[in-house]
Amino acid sequence: MNTPKQISQWRIVAASVCGTSHVKNKQLCQDAHHWQILPDNVLVVATADGAGSATLGKVGAMIAVETAIDHLSNNQEITHDTLTDDDLLRGLLTGAILAAKKAVEEEANLCNHQPHDLATTLIIAIATPEVVAVGQIGDGLAVAKDNSGNLLALTIPNNGEYINETTFLTSPDAVNTAQIRILRQKIVNIGVLTDGLQMLALNMLVGEPHKPFFFPLFEFVANAEDKIMAKEQLVKFLCSERITQRTDDDLTLVLAALSHS
Repeated sequence: MNTPKQISQWRIVAASVCGTSHVKNKQLCQDAHHWQILPDNVLVVATADGAGSATLGKVGAMIAVETAIDHLSNNQEITHDTLTDDDLLRGLLTGAILAAKKAVEEEANLCNHQPHDLATTLIIAIATPEVVAVGQIGDGLAVAKDNSGNLLALTIPNNGEYINETTFLTSPDAVNTAQIRILRQKIVNIGVLTDGLQMLALNMLVGEPHKPFFFPLFEFVANAEDKIMAKEQLVKFLCSERITQRTDDDLTLVLAALSHS
């Protein structure tokens, strides 16, 4: 008698919360995130951090993540088989970045603003249990944990000469300077976050993810059966004194775990 093979499915918990500095100044959260699970158990994730100096940074961030995920979701080329092609993956990420950039620029034009008024960072991830590909413009971080327990930085924050400087999606050299990374090995977790958390989540000196930050969170999402409750718990964690004592910036964290069903 054949025993049915367990199928691994993605379990995701994600949240964006307003930083204490923005709450104090009665400003909106400038971060945004969006994700979707496509056929063949392909996970696509996008996070964005609207520039604090941009008049419509929040708008730029929302348009960027929604456009990027819609672009990938409507792409008929994304299948379990085609994702074995590195060139195709790079093309998918670049295409999503270009679509997001175009949408932000078009919105700026409609609002009679300059593109830099909607300046935002953007991280896009495409993941299956066997491969994860990430495209990143600006700061923030994407990590993966493999099935041996190794925690890997897929991207690193792209900062300029000063810590608060970075490249934005609306920058002229945005696409040419984008980080694109493809990792082919069995993975069990993905984490994507904006720069408000990167000082807690990354050892900036050596560019390595901080295991004590990620491992409990990955265990949390792996056991999160109630989606609504899990999101509430993640929001509570991001708003906790443990976090807000270390950063007053807006915070976005997307956590994914493969669970057997």
